[in-house]
Amino acid sequence: MFSQRLQRLSVKGFSAFRRLLARSRAWVQRRPRLAAWLFPADEDTPEGRYREYNGWYFANFFEQERMLADQPRMDFYHTAIARHIRPGDRVIDLGTGTGILAAFAARAGAGQVYAIDHSEILKHARTLAAHNRIEHVTFVSTHSRNFTLAGPVDVILHEQMGDCLFDEAMVANIADLRDRLLKPGGLILPSRFELYCEPVMVRAERRVPFIWELNVHGYDYSCLERNRPEGPEYYRLRGGDTGFVDHFLAEPAPVLSIDLQTLNEADPPHELRFTRTVVRAGRLDGFAVYFRARVDDDLCLSTSPLDEGRAPHWGFRILRTAGEDFAAGDAIEAKLTIGRWPDPDTWSWSHTKLSGANGPTSALS
Repeated sequence: MFSQRLQRLSVKGFSAFRRLLARSRAWVQRRPRLAAWLFPADEDTPEGRYREYNGWYFANFFEQERMLADQPRMDFYHTAIARHIRPGDRVIDLGTGTGILAAFAARAGAGQVYAIDHSEILKHARTLAAHNRIEHVTFVSTHSRNFTLAGPVDVILHEQMGDCLFDEAMVANIADLRDRLLKPGGLILPSRFELYCEPVMVRAERRVPFIWELNVHGYDYSCLERNRPEGPEYYRLRGGDTGFVDHFLAEPAPVLSIDLQTLNEADPPHELRFTRTVVRAGRLDGFAVYFRARVDDDLCLSTSPLDEGRAPHWGFRILRTAGEDFAAGDAIEAKLTIGRWPDPDTWSWSHTKLSGANGPTSALS
């Protein structure tokens, strides 16, 4: 009996300790200056962890297959490179993977392409380039922060976008290369992005309510609301197919537009407030986070959950909310708070419902 009680106490104690660590970490990472002091850039930060993760994740063929089989993605880059790489250009291909974008650039006439990657996939990229008789490409096994050249380049070519746009350290890596190695007036492909956070209703057969919202044949789970999980990953869903979301409640509009030609890492705001007027009634199940990349006005790459031509290897994220019905004419006032843009675990969100007739009726997180 004593050993059983001791075991239960130990389990409770370690669980409480883990919860304390999780809360402390989230609290610190919502304060960028303190986070930078406690977690140096090359150690336990989103960028540092992603750098280590990147080394093995993109080394396996399956992840490369998913990207190469993404036809909208490949068409977007092939067209952008054909339009904007000029004969003789010096180009950096950041995160080259199997070297396909570097090959596109070389075939478009680039004088020299520096294809950078710190994953072991680079050995296969060299083999592929030789097999396809690609010339004027130099493969460099390093992190971009450690890459130097004697002179500037004309173009930085990249595909550094994560599901939530910022979560592959895109801004930090591109801004570093831009400021050190891109010539004045040089080009970043792609550079313009729109981030969306849209109220959505999930298809009934795909919807997974919070457990405390459930009543299964009279078995009521509402008492579990007092035991809401603290881990941020619980409140996000990842989707990747166009059958997941039923419809947007409002007309989509970007909550943030950026241009990597001028953006610095400290520029994106840490709080976004936006209002959406409901044009199609339904149940609010959460906010869909996705992005669009633009090269020229007529060339766009989308990860929207309702775009049949979306680039499928990217997922979109649903920031979950308790289900709530909205009528046409109601407004949704939303707030997205960002601790660190590259780390979605530091994101939090809330919204308020403004009834078309009665004003504010509820506030949910």
